Amino acid sequence: MSRAIARLVTAAACGVVLASAAVPASAAGRNPVVFGRIQYDSPGKDDRSAKSLNAEWVTITNTGKKAVDLNRWTLSDTSRHVYRFGKVRLAPHASVRVHTGKGKDTAKDVYQNRRAYVWNNTKDKATLKDAGGRVVATASWGRR
Repeated sequence: MSRAIARLVTAAACGVVLASAAVPASAAGRNPVVFGRIQYDSPGKDDRSAKSLNAEWVTITNTGKKAVDLNRWTLSDTSRHVYRFGKVRLAPHASVRVHTGKGKDTAKDVYQNRRAYVWNNTKDKATLKDAGGRVVATASWGRR
């Protein structure tokens, strides 16, 4: 199987996992914050440039009707890389994209300021925890 086809198959499988993760948690009586799209294999050359690192990202979406304060929430992977949110307020039905590389934080994009990739291209798991350490959302992809 060519690499391009393998990526398409992996992306399709990831879409199934992400689609199930994107079901509004408020419907189940849980936190309304969910994972949106995840770009775990930055397109182009993996040269650890700012452009390449920032092409790897995770989207966090508030599906609820009230704003959510993400201050002190954490985003982690299976290798225990942890990003701690600063002063980020997520408006109702809004999203924030968490990039791996360096950049200036805005309301729609925040940066982990890392010099290496976080999300493994073949198997990984993203975990979002609230300020109290409770798991709010998870998303997995790749082979088990």
